[in-house]
Amino acid sequence: MSTTIRKKPPAKKSSTPTPRTGAKSAARHIAVIGAGVAGMACARTLMQAGHQVTVFEKSSGAGGRMSTRTNEFGSFDHGTQYFTARDARFGKVLAMTPGTVRPWSANTVRILDELGRVVASALPPKEAHWVASPGMNALVRQWAEPLAASGRLLTDTQVMRLEADKLDPSRWQLQTEGQTEDAGSHVYSGFDAVILAVPVAQAKALLLSSQTGKTLVEAVSDVTVAPCWTLMLAFPQAIQPNLPHLGPHWNAARSTHHRVAWVARESSKPGRGPIERWTVQASPDWSERHLEDDHERVKAKLLKAFTEVTGIRAEPAFAEVHRWRYAQTMQPLGKSHLWDAKAGIGICGDWCIGHRVEDGFISGLEMALAVL
Repeated sequence: MSTTIRKKPPAKKSSTPTPRTGAKSAARHIAVIGAGVAGMACARTLMQAGHQVTVFEKSSGAGGRMSTRTNEFGSFDHGTQYFTARDARFGKVLAMTPGTVRPWSANTVRILDELGRVVASALPPKEAHWVASPGMNALVRQWAEPLAASGRLLTDTQVMRLEADKLDPSRWQLQTEGQTEDAGSHVYSGFDAVILAVPVAQAKALLLSSQTGKTLVEAVSDVTVAPCWTLMLAFPQAIQPNLPHLGPHWNAARSTHHRVAWVARESSKPGRGPIERWTVQASPDWSERHLEDDHERVKAKLLKAFTEVTGIRAEPAFAEVHRWRYAQTMQPLGKSHLWDAKAGIGICGDWCIGHRVEDGFISGLEMALAVL
């Protein structure tokens, strides 16, 4: 049976937290829930301003949907495929990581007919497409390094409940459940503020547990986010000397196929391995209708659609699907974040203003600036 233990995250020297009502210049102890783009943008900004920050992440590492799955055939960016830099602030951050962020000059086509055939030639992109290397998760993990080194990135740790600190009701404590087999339940206390950088459905659940978050729940009630089924395929036979790749001569496609919205050749991205690998992302509508389907059934249907779109009929050596319950924002909040200064609770995420990587970055950054 798991044992609940009252504990605090690793403390620095002079780590006594100050009340939420204290001077803005005084260091505060802030919990950030979620280590995706928004959460890490918020956390690193608060850290740089001198605050004590602890990040809680339910998965095994930082990244969120900027995830990379690696096996013996190579890597798959099974979440975010690429990102843009329309906001100057995001562009400056990317410019500071030239070895990690690289341009992807994919020749992208648009697939328009019902059978998934290409009926439009490749067009040059209207803006630069960027990827992180060697995998999409490399950028966020680089941002997370200072927190991980100081023991303040707590992975495999899911926050289940927010509540007033039992010893100091002016602050917050978090009830957590470990996500590994030998992990138990814990309570982390002494936080002057809590930032929720998680999908809107998870944010709502945590807010309702706090007894003070009902107003924020109402504020996000109109936000809708669609799921996405993703198929990953590997064709090692395509690296034979006289067979540079299979199928089409394009590397990415936006599709109107009734099952598929996006197809990309992973091996065309910079810093990836040579084995031919493809990622297929289902459309929001199809993913919603088949959200609870068996994985094998989804794999078979998406593999058939992939064949129709690309013309590749070879048997993949590897085929696996992943379900993202919260993937693409359909109806955003309409503002970059929400911040209840009196309660010491904030919300951020790409879903606040859109679904792009830079939307997540801007949301996290502006959330941190509101706290400061």
